[in-house]
Amino acid sequence: MKIPSAISAMLAGIGLTLISLWYGQNHGLMPIAASEEAPWVDGLFNTMMTIATGLFVLVQGIIIVAIWRFRQRPGDDSDGPPIHGNVPLEVLWTAIPAVLIMGIGIYSFEVYNSMGGLDPMASHDSHTMQAQAQPGAAIAATLPENEPEADATPSKAKKMLALGVGASPKTQGQSPFVNVNVLGLQFAWIFTYPDLGITSGELHMPAGKEVQLTISANDVIHALWIPEFRLKQDAIPGRETELRFVPQTVGNYPLLCAELCGSYHGGMKTRAIVHTPEDYQAWVESQLAAQPESGNTVAINPAELSESDYLEPLGAEMGITPEAIAQLHN
Repeated sequence: MKIPSAISAMLAGIGLTLISLWYGQNHGLMPIAASEEAPWVDGLFNTMMTIATGLFVLVQGIIIVAIWRFRQRPGDDSDGPPIHGNVPLEVLWTAIPAVLIMGIGIYSFEVYNSMGGLDPMASHDSHTMQAQAQPGAAIAATLPENEPEADATPSKAKKMLALGVGASPKTQGQSPFVNVNVLGLQFAWIFTYPDLGITSGELHMPAGKEVQLTISANDVIHALWIPEFRLKQDAIPGRETELRFVPQTVGNYPLLCAELCGSYHGGMKTRAIVHTPEDYQAWVESQLAAQPESGNTVAINPAELSESDYLEPLGAEMGITPEAIAQLHN
């Protein structure tokens, strides 16, 4: 019995939908979701994967059916019918992608806004380089340099362009639990906790608490990327960007540079470590205990030292005393 074409098309459509939905949710292409923001990004990615799978199966299926149905029969040397176009078909295959792209664009806009990526009201005083984010705002950077200079008064502060992901709508106006200044340089990441006086080569965070990263670069453009958090943000020389998020799953995760920044770009990696709140507090206490009692170490530029000042610590290590140097002069 021959199945009517309408029923065949309906069955094919149901099968195509089921295959697309299943693979879109079970592709296994994403790593573990370790932050509060990750499921939003995964939902968007899964939606795009569902649509892509459906389109792929549909197009490949049509090609296979066309190859089989319109193959050349034995003894048939005639030409095919001279079809010049099909306007309804062309409208259809133009309208469907346009609707899909618009829908994905609106969905991605909502995801970005939910994560705190949109803050059109961000502004800051133009006379300071070390900008601090206003509550719920992404770190601000100046607009083009050809703007007139603003007075150094809050009432005449110059508008800034928000860069990065700030506080989500539900946490706007609240201070993050942890503040970390992140410096990218060839070829390492340096993490400074300004509220604690701690500097580390790894990013340590408590699970379930909001973290704010204020990111800058020392030399060239870098990009801080934590795949398990679904977050990536450029580190730009002379400007500050922000990432604000909530780590959720305890563990060690790779923190990479995702911007080609030089010969050893591939080695510019470290770890993002999510602790339980108790373990994070223990880490903070261990770092504070390990600091010298005399205070913070200040870096000295060797070019500014005299020869004697430059060589003095080296001589002490080798056991050379001022008396021995005096004997050499004699």
